[in-house]
Amino acid sequence: MMMKMLEAAGIDPVTDGIRSADDDNPKGYYEFEAVKRMKEDASWVPESRGKVVKVISQLLQDLPDNESYKVIFMRRDLEEVLASQKKMLVNREEEDDTSNDSMKSTFAAHVEEVEAWMRISKHVDVLFVSYNRMQSDSDKQIERVAKFLDTDLDLAAMAKIIDPSLYRQRKS
Repeated sequence: MMMKMLEAAGIDPVTDGIRSADDDNPKGYYEFEAVKRMKEDASWVPESRGKVVKVISQLLQDLPDNESYKVIFMRRDLEEVLASQKKMLVNREEEDDTSNDSMKSTFAAHVEEVEAWMRISKHVDVLFVSYNRMQSDSDKQIERVAKFLDTDLDLAAMAKIIDPSLYRQRKS
C-alpha cells in the first residue's frame, strides 16, 4: 500500500515487474529482485536516489552504510500479519506447520532488533507508520509521511490509494 501511495504522490518506484498481481495482492507488488542480493551487489543503490524501493525488514541491515536513507517502516498488528501470511500459503497450496505463537514470538523479536538498529544507525532516518492507523486516520498519517520526506507530494492522490476492501486480515 505505501509503495503505491508514494508512486501516486509523484515518487518513482524502483521495480522489476517480475511478480505480478494475484489474489493475495490484487493491486500488484512493488518488488525489485536485486534487493535480495544487496549484500553481494548493491550497485543499483546509487541509481535509486530520489526514488522509492521496497526493502523487507530482514534486509534493511544490508543497506550499504556509505549512502543515507529515509525509511518508512510499516508496522502492522502481528496477528494480522500472520493471518495474511497463512492465507497466502493456503492460496499457494504450501504447508506451514509453525505455530502462531512461535511465529509471533520470532517475528516480534526480529522487528524489535531491526527497529533498534534503525534508531542507532547514522545512515538511516526512519518514520514508523502504523498500517492500522493508515486505514483509520489516513489524513494524519499521510501528513506525517509528507513532512518526513520533506518534498512536494500529491496528498490527495495518496489518500485515494487506501482501499478498505484490501484490509482483509483484521484482528478480531
